[in-house]
Amino acid sequence: MLKDKIKSLAKAYKKEVIETRRHLHANPELSYVEFKTSAFVEERLRSLGITKIEKKATTGWSALIEGKNPNKKVVALRADMDALPIIEANEVPYKSTNEGVMHACGHDAHTASLLGAAKILNEVRDDFEGSIKLIFQPGEEVVPGGASLMIKDKVLENPRPSGIIGQHVMPFIEAGKVGFRKGIYMASADELYITVKGKGGHGAMPETLIDPVLIASHMIVALQQVVSRAASPKIPSVLSFGRVEALGATNVIPNEVKIQGTFRTLNEDWRAKAHQKMLQIAHGIVEGMGGELDFEIRKGYPFLQNDPDLTDRSQQAAIDYLGKENVVDLDIWMAAEDFAYYSQEISGCFYRLGTRNEARGITSGVHTPTFDIEEDALEVGAGLMAWLAVSELQNS
Repeated sequence: MLKDKIKSLAKAYKKEVIETRRHLHANPELSYVEFKTSAFVEERLRSLGITKIEKKATTGWSALIEGKNPNKKVVALRADMDALPIIEANEVPYKSTNEGVMHACGHDAHTASLLGAAKILNEVRDDFEGSIKLIFQPGEEVVPGGASLMIKDKVLENPRPSGIIGQHVMPFIEAGKVGFRKGIYMASADELYITVKGKGGHGAMPETLIDPVLIASHMIVALQQVVSRAASPKIPSVLSFGRVEALGATNVIPNEVKIQGTFRTLNEDWRAKAHQKMLQIAHGIVEGMGGELDFEIRKGYPFLQNDPDLTDRSQQAAIDYLGKENVVDLDIWMAAEDFAYYSQEISGCFYRLGTRNEARGITSGVHTPTFDIEEDALEVGAGLMAWLAVSELQNS
């Protein structure tokens, strides 16, 4: 059976996939400057004998593996390649050698898994009908999102896939397991950049000042009404502020306060209304207290919706590959993913690869300095991606 052949190859290539992941982890690159990573991916693809390769969005790649009757159906597999501006705290042989940059979101595992899947699929290409498009994209971590740039560069054309499947590590699921969710899964994400302007001076003479620190404090508290009172409780929403910068001192009130935050939700109509509500509240508070306001909303990724039919088929294929006990149902996740852009264009399925190993202390969440994965999960990461693609091709 083809499934057993893929499983056998995934086991045989496990060591190579782990070595690939370790190389990428030790040599991380930030969003849109993944030049060495891009060159590494190209070299690996060409070494497999894959010749239909196209550069996309400067550092991205599209590659095509053709089976028998290659035009019958096309399915895409996607991996992201960029890292984060985080100083790694792990003491491991493959620790980041690029100070201040770390693969803290598992994109090294995603790229290694897809390269492993590519090797498997290229080896079994005479055993399936149709074609599989491999998408290696830059810049998932930074707006506007590499997926949007890849789409603009026609990655979903010539040939156009009927669907796309993406995989992401999940440190809250044990290695060996995977998770799926049909329908709405991940949130939209908008970045908020706010400057509250006042009149600074000596902290002991408040009557001569327009205090932007006090104004900003009132504004931040008032903005929580957007979620707690303006949003329907049936629509998940998050409004958080992660940076407040007031460069004064114990007795110095600054002229301005800079604030950065994020707004996330799972409904596009409410998203637009929330933007207007935030601006209305913020301007009312700040100007009512004598200050001035600059409030920029940088619209980020849309919410991610998994196509119910493709996801159901993929979940059943995963059960067939791993066993029902190793396939779990996912809840809504308020983080964002630019895979959402692909799912707005064609049918998409974005699932989770378990990477947790409590016995070895591999439990840290993504975007932390101690994030790591149980590397045994990469055998599933490469093999299951290959099987899901082949299974979808067989569904006509």
